[in-house]
Amino acid sequence: MGRRRVPELYRAPFPLYALQVDPSAGLLIAAGGGGAAKTGIKNGVHFLQLEQINGHLSASLLHSHDTDTRATMNLALAGDILAAGQDAHCQLLRFRAHQQKGSHKAEKAGSKEQGPRQRKGPSPAEKKSGTETQPEGVELRVENLQSVQTDFSPDPLQKVVCFNHDNTLLATGGTDGYVRVWKVPSLEKVLEFKAHEGEIEDLALGPDGKLVTVGWDLKASVWQKDQLVTQLHWQENGPTFLNTPYRYRACRFGQVPDRPAGLRLFTVQIPHKRVRPPPPCYLTAWDGSTFLPLRTKSCGHEAISCLSVSESGTFLGLGTVTGSVAIYIAFSLQGAFLCGSCSCCVSGSSL
Repeated sequence: MGRRRVPELYRAPFPLYALQVDPSAGLLIAAGGGGAAKTGIKNGVHFLQLEQINGHLSASLLHSHDTDTRATMNLALAGDILAAGQDAHCQLLRFRAHQQKGSHKAEKAGSKEQGPRQRKGPSPAEKKSGTETQPEGVELRVENLQSVQTDFSPDPLQKVVCFNHDNTLLATGGTDGYVRVWKVPSLEKVLEFKAHEGEIEDLALGPDGKLVTVGWDLKASVWQKDQLVTQLHWQENGPTFLNTPYRYRACRFGQVPDRPAGLRLFTVQIPHKRVRPPPPCYLTAWDGSTFLPLRTKSCGHEAISCLSVSESGTFLGLGTVTGSVAIYIAFSLQGAFLCGSCSCCVSGSSL
């Protein structure tokens, strides 16, 4: 699996912390910022239209949503609603695309298609200007819905957010170690419990109501509401180490492609402390019913920062703190593609 440089698709005017892709609308949603510090770096959420131009993927800015002094650190997407983690709060945003009056028929026809639109290259005038403009005929509007504080530690920060399978609930976790579950879109709290001693690193909601959490305390837990079902033990059938403690960094559920009702859980394990030379990180697949480990594979020595599973359950995407991205086959955990390092870490992305 060799490194490969790919053309740059988009460069944000702020540090990027979260990405989501909406395939049905052909949108890439990028968020981040410089926070409350008066550095001149803006905070915002950018909505970009993905298009195929002469066989190459292109992204053009549709809308820039200002988030004032709050950088968006994590995102979850449910239809036309975004849940954005901003400091100690979760902010719900609703976005809607509208067809501008006077747009030609080809634009209208293209808006009905799923995924990136396809069109020919830019006109000579567009090439000469070199500017990024809003695609003709498309207008995107964003409105703030509800906001709620989701973390209450002395230095509060929401670290992760996710929706359930039918987008009626969302779960949040942060530095205080509590899981809180909220109704959508009212953000009325329906559940709260202590899941970990220390920060929650990631969480995942399964279609059967089970919740998996991983934390800074080296534990990974499966819950049914606030009742502990089991703890995960990834090294039962994997490598053993005498002096290298590992912690779970990420967790995601994924479909089993040849079994529509089947479910797998995937987790990433990284060394708890950075040492030299760095020990390998590991990727583990679990049975989604028994939560027993199926297989574990090494996924390199670069610290993993995020995990994503394709909608079909066929592929896994891993991002590292150095900015590289790797694609793995979900069934075998075999590496399929590795992209070279970017200028910042990869976090909160959607495959």
